[in-house]
Amino acid sequence: MRTFSLLKGLPVYVKDTGEKLGEVFDLCLSDCGRVQGLILRNGAILKKSSFIRVEDVSAFGIDGVMLETASIAKPLQSDMYQMFEGKEKLIGKPLLSSEGEHLGLLNDVYFHEELGTIVGYECSDGFFADITEGKRIIKTNEPPTIGKDAIIVSINH
Repeated sequence: MRTFSLLKGLPVYVKDTGEKLGEVFDLCLSDCGRVQGLILRNGAILKKSSFIRVEDVSAFGIDGVMLETASIAKPLQSDMYQMFEGKEKLIGKPLLSSEGEHLGLLNDVYFHEELGTIVGYECSDGFFADITEGKRIIKTNEPPTIGKDAIIVSINH
C-alpha cells in the first residue's frame, strides 16, 4: 500500500533495457474511484504524456516503477479517465461521508498498487489544523462517488 504523493515523481524504467520512459505525474481514476493507471511525463521542453495501466506495471519500487516493455506505455486520451490532479482536479475537493459529515479536503489517497484499489483518503482541515491536529486518514472498503463538487465516501467503523 502506498500514497500517491510517494509515487509522484518516481522514474519509470523498462526492465530489460534500462530505458527511462518518464516520471509518474498523475493517477487516472475510473468513474467508480478505482486507480486505472499512471500518467507519465517525459521530455525536457516538450512535455509528452503517456498512460500505463496499473495491471501492466511489473514492480512498484521505492526508487522507481518497472515495466516489462516500452510498448506498454500508450498515448494519453484526455477524456479516457478522471484524473487525480489534471483538469478534473480532485485534490482539495471536499470529502463527505455518506451520512453527510464534512471530513475535510482531499489531500492524498492510499491505494494497493497491484490491485488499483483505493483503501483510504488523507484529509486536511487547513494549514493551521494540520499543524495542531495533523491530517486525518479516512479508511474505506467501498468505491467513492466522485461528483463535480464533492467526493462521497462510506466510512469504515
